[in-house]
Amino acid sequence: MIPARRSIPAITPPATLGILGGGQLGRYFVIAARTMGYRTMVLEPDPHAPAGRVADVHLVAPYDHPESLDRLADECAVVTTEFENPPAAALAHLETRTLVRPSATAIAITQDRRNEKRFLTSIGVAVAPFAVIDTAADLVGHGIEYPAILKTARLGYDGKGQVVAHDQRELEAAWHALGAVACVLEHRLELSAELSVVLARSPAGDVTHYPPVQNTHVDGVLDLTVFPAADTPREAASIAGHIADSLDYVGVLAVELFVVGRGILVNELAPRPHNSGHWTLDGAQTSQFEQQVRAVCGLTLGGTAPTSPAAAMVNLLGDLWAPGEPDWGTAMADPRAHLHLYGKSAPRAGRKMGHLTVLAHSPEAAVEVALTCRRDACGNLQLDN
Repeated sequence: MIPARRSIPAITPPATLGILGGGQLGRYFVIAARTMGYRTMVLEPDPHAPAGRVADVHLVAPYDHPESLDRLADECAVVTTEFENPPAAALAHLETRTLVRPSATAIAITQDRRNEKRFLTSIGVAVAPFAVIDTAADLVGHGIEYPAILKTARLGYDGKGQVVAHDQRELEAAWHALGAVACVLEHRLELSAELSVVLARSPAGDVTHYPPVQNTHVDGVLDLTVFPAADTPREAASIAGHIADSLDYVGVLAVELFVVGRGILVNELAPRPHNSGHWTLDGAQTSQFEQQVRAVCGLTLGGTAPTSPAAAMVNLLGDLWAPGEPDWGTAMADPRAHLHLYGKSAPRAGRKMGHLTVLAHSPEAAVEVALTCRRDACGNLQLDN
């Protein structure tokens, strides 16, 4: 049942907003919050974390550090997160003393693939055929067709914790390679497209979403996002909204979708702003990060209409720095291109160091310019695109 709309007092500046996690998603949340007049407090163990550098207060401590959690609870009107794996006990402790949005219950579902798949099927949302692998005995008689992909139930992201298996022998080897931990086994489908819908839901139950976008991954890591998506199924946004309502979710939620033939399946949920929503920083009325502030504070949600006919976003991974500091001259000289670097302390292969957004008259033009700017920046380094 969809919860009834309700009137809830808004949190307004100069209240302090807390966030668990100090990466680039937290950085943009902090920038949006401070621009709107809020104070900000980040709990993040890395002293050089991007969000900590721009926050009013950076608590350099583990996410479950009791004194730091107590300070968050004492000083913050609401606490949110920029990643899906904060310790459950930390969230539960915070919820006894202050608002936590999204709730610990919602995050607990999304941070474990077993819980997530079961939840989605329980509310009538289609997912790829799957089986839960908790023990070695579950590796036999699982009923999933090959090729299959084995994913750790927790902590896997950006292609980590995932192995493709083509037969029983490979499956058993993959499970042991992943540490013999709890996993979800899925049939690997032939995809027509990968999409995502980023939405926001307020404490009152109001939902607004950005247009669906089309995503391209390389080695399990998002490489390219394009707006508008080609041939988007009509039900994509309504499926995402149904999920948010069923979770009684508050905040920004990303729903990753698979298009298989004429059907649509939900792949994963991300209880936070999403890499595929970065284009909204430059190409939408309200960025996904301002929207996160609005949602968790109970403000009226911002407009989500695009401000350009088309946009493309390409990730900038640490591999680009292998030959030396990239030359951003082409990107900086093109008025259609918007360069975002996250201020991370050191580049390394696979690490998200920034992104480029290009606004253009068509998706094809946006993609061409984005890939050209990235290629020109990295000199002779060979890229997949």
